[in-house]
Amino acid sequence: MAAAGVVLCGCSPKDAGKPDSTKVTQAGGATGSMASFDPTTHTAVVHAKDFAFDAPDSVTSGWTTFHFVNDGPNLHHVSIVRLDSGKTSTDLEAALKVPGPPPKWMVEAGGPNAPNPGTSTDAMLNLAPGNYALICFVDIPSHVPHFAKGMVRALKVTAGTGAEAAEPAADATVTLADYSFTVKGELNAGKHTIKVVNNGPQTHELELFRLLPGKTMKDVGAYATTYEGAPPVDALAGIAGEAKGMTQYFTVDLTPGNYVLVCFVTDSKDGKAHIAHGMTKEFAVK
Repeated sequence: MAAAGVVLCGCSPKDAGKPDSTKVTQAGGATGSMASFDPTTHTAVVHAKDFAFDAPDSVTSGWTTFHFVNDGPNLHHVSIVRLDSGKTSTDLEAALKVPGPPPKWMVEAGGPNAPNPGTSTDAMLNLAPGNYALICFVDIPSHVPHFAKGMVRALKVTAGTGAEAAEPAADATVTLADYSFTVKGELNAGKHTIKVVNNGPQTHELELFRLLPGKTMKDVGAYATTYEGAPPVDALAGIAGEAKGMTQYFTVDLTPGNYVLVCFVTDSKDGKAHIAHGMTKEFAVK
């Protein structure tokens, strides 16, 4: 399908940090949930586990920060898709059971891409009012996408009544195209807010991996075909599949090492993942 396809990585327990376990009230009044939406800070908290999302029922429109916590034990991401033509998440689940490309009324709107289990990441999206769904396209460890195991959740975006959040300020920009990443700005050690712009023409994603010591892209490719053994990378952050013309932001704290940007979205022309078309970019952080 044209949405984010195979996302590659997992982590061993020794690599995983401890997520915040503070319980808060979910939008809509449900308790016992760690999900929340704060209209004052325009921040939504989403948790994922095998195989479900704990997320707010609704958020307000405009620039919104999605703080995503992967409670694991497998890799997960939050692909946010807009459902046009009055469609619902129930319609989406039914459509995804049919082989072939996704329906045209499903528009990839980005979202936080995969961090290692036990860790978290932030992504900032500008959402218009409407029906949306949270979905996980990751297929580790059984090569079965997680949405087929129930990782689809409805999200309503309503018009806000207060002041809208400002667009984030970035210190680096990554432009996506068929089939390349173009980086403007210096990705050195430290904290960054990275702007991600998709020039298309296809949907693309950005997954940021840190290669483990001694590992190369050859190891990444080999692991992607089998999911056997320990993964050769740490998954840090990024933006899930976003349609042409969209702009999103994510934050990351880089430490010295070797990194790679990867797009795993399935090509609309030949059905291959974009990584097979060479959509990777390696870089080093000193």
